[in-house]
Amino acid sequence: MPTIVALVKHVPDTWSTKSLNDDHTLDRTSVDNVIDEVNEYSVEQALRLRDNNPDAGYKVVALTMGPAQADEALRKALAMGADDAVLVSDDSLAGADALSTAWTLNAALNKLDDVQLITAGTEASDASTGLLAGLLAEYRQLPALTGLHKVELADGTLQGTREDARGTWELEAPLPAIVTVNDKSDKPRFPNFKGLMAAKKAEITTFTLADLGIEAIAPTTSVSAAEKRPPRTAGEVISEPNPQDAAKKIADFLSAKNLI
Repeated sequence: MPTIVALVKHVPDTWSTKSLNDDHTLDRTSVDNVIDEVNEYSVEQALRLRDNNPDAGYKVVALTMGPAQADEALRKALAMGADDAVLVSDDSLAGADALSTAWTLNAALNKLDDVQLITAGTEASDASTGLLAGLLAEYRQLPALTGLHKVELADGTLQGTREDARGTWELEAPLPAIVTVNDKSDKPRFPNFKGLMAAKKAEITTFTLADLGIEAIAPTTSVSAAEKRPPRTAGEVISEPNPQDAAKKIADFLSAKNLI
């Protein structure tokens, strides 16, 4: 059965006060953790692509890497309508960076049958690197369509629309492929009571690194120091009775900042 894999991540709630541990890794134990909001959008796209292409026989599998409690993110995906869920959890993965995460998830993807599409959010809210899709594309030698807000499948071809400062782009790639979506894509569905109860009881497949037949890659990046962002200060106010004088001061200010 062809598979659409929806990558999800268990992250500190956006509204939580974030802090670092003594080793400069993000404190994930003293805050509420939830499925990353942008992943709800990518799960929604995976579900829509499955539902809109019934003859293809796709199943949606949610996949994440993290500690045991990361299964909460997977259960949210199951409640939304994913068919199955897989957790990669191993103590040696603590502190993993983007490269080691991609390496591990790639090995997990190799355990799944006939992966035709991998969906993910544009970037995680805890690290905001936006690197995962590109790294997986390199490992798996697949095309990656990133930062999309509209996604469709037609005759084995992934089609999508991206908007950025330069304009609107229509992109396509043959399957198998990787796609990332942003929060301007279709609004995630709310799980119903039946879905929530089924997700609560669902059995989640869990892999260790030994199960995957790999060893952890030591992080290639680390944080050696960190400082809190200084409080925001009041900006400079330009007020001139003569509009021409005000315009000149604004132009001078922007020029000094290399903005014009």
